[in-house]
Amino acid sequence: MSSDDYLKQEIIQAMVTLKKGGLILYPTDTIWGIGCDATNPDAIDRVYALKKRSDAKALICMVSDFRMLNEYVSDIPEVAYDILKYAIKPTTIIYDKPIRVAQNLLAEDESLGVRVTRHDFSKNLIHKFKRPLVSTSANISGQPSPKSFQEIDPAILEGVDYVVNLERNKKNGPPSAIIKLKNDGTVQIIRD
Repeated sequence: MSSDDYLKQEIIQAMVTLKKGGLILYPTDTIWGIGCDATNPDAIDRVYALKKRSDAKALICMVSDFRMLNEYVSDIPEVAYDILKYAIKPTTIIYDKPIRVAQNLLAEDESLGVRVTRHDFSKNLIHKFKRPLVSTSANISGQPSPKSFQEIDPAILEGVDYVVNLERNKKNGPPSAIIKLKNDGTVQIIRD
């Protein structure tokens, strides 16, 4: 089987799981992530439970491109496009007024962190799934993020419905930069 066929097969398996409201463990442009349909509140509740994380602590999601970003954020400050266009590393931007995502995905101030992924697998999966994916580190809350697939806690591996069989020997890159862009023009660097 060619690598393209294998990639397609993994995308199909992950999509089947996501459409059933399941959780996947998948490689991203930063670290291994726990993912689910960002529009499915029950799946998001399962992510919080698996990570043993308070639902007061918001999760981020990923979209495949700028078009999809516009479908899920009602008012994108112009500077966001420049930041994303020229970013050297993966960058998550926290936006005001997200739309069409599950309410339990949002922060207390109704904002949402969104990353436009450039990673081949996650970009193709999200594009074909046609919805944003939750992307949160594959660790129990309070524990360090795993630096590789081999460091992922067995409880996480057992708690998801599908583990993507790609890039298991790759070392994770650094976490994404996080920038908060308020609709009033305020810019705040959370993590660079």
